[in-house]
Amino acid sequence: MYEFETNGTCATRICFDIEDGKLHSVKFENGCNGNLKAIGVLVEGQNAAEILNKLKGVRCDNKGTSCADQLAKAIERYCPSSLLKPA
Repeated sequence: MYEFETNGTCATRICFDIEDGKLHSVKFENGCNGNLKAIGVLVEGQNAAEILNKLKGVRCDNKGTSCADQLAKAIERYCPSSLLKPA
């Protein structure tokens, strides 16, 4: 299980697994509970590289980042570059 401390968002941490390039068990701590649970459900079993490409750069108001963008940064940090090629 990977843990990523977020920066600039209401959520403070993201925990997740990556197996064979796929995301599993994505959980956010704090933040907008329903929306963040929905992100976890939507990305479950999805290709990490594709999720990174879809979510990277998504902004929340004037924060310069968002919980989705922070998930992309977490994937970028922990997923081996060889797996970050979209399927």
